[in-house]
Amino acid sequence: MTIDTQDRNDDMTDRLQEGVSVLTRDKLEHRSATASFSRTDLLKQVPALRAFARLLARDATLADDLVQETILRALAKAGQFTQGTNLKAWTFSILRNLFLEQARRKQKEREVLDHYASDAQTQPANRQNGPDRETIRDLDYYLWQLSPLLREALILIGAQEMTYEEAACICEVSVGTMKTRVSRARAELQALTQDH
Repeated sequence: MTIDTQDRNDDMTDRLQEGVSVLTRDKLEHRSATASFSRTDLLKQVPALRAFARLLARDATLADDLVQETILRALAKAGQFTQGTNLKAWTFSILRNLFLEQARRKQKEREVLDHYASDAQTQPANRQNGPDRETIRDLDYYLWQLSPLLREALILIGAQEMTYEEAACICEVSVGTMKTRVSRARAELQALTQDH
């Protein structure tokens, strides 16, 4: 993680903590008091939520908005969180559902995700050069060549290090379906990289 990214994560965490303080004084206070997770545990999810949001939204500002709304919704629905379950998977589900909800308002989910996939090819190259940056750009390019469902599965399992069960819960599919998607995504990614 670069210093710039860490600074942005810290800045967002600070802003969210301020927002949480305001919400605590409001009507959400009694709801969040019954939660089986602490606000600190929730705020620890911010960097991973930001990374996932950026992969979904492909826009830093929209990703930050998604993360903030996810935190607010998690606080508002804190009583629905089941103690002993995975807080990261729960918040990822909220973020993903929020993203899809927003996408549906604009147009059909498939059209939005296809638009983002085709837009990846026209993104300007990062000005910083070097083998690491080039490798990351190449991986980003190849990831956006995958279908949206395969890309999402690979990101949840590979980049976010979730279990197949957690990822399947987030995507509302069976564990077998998630394993199949990841396997297909890896095979397609390997084929794409060998072709170039």
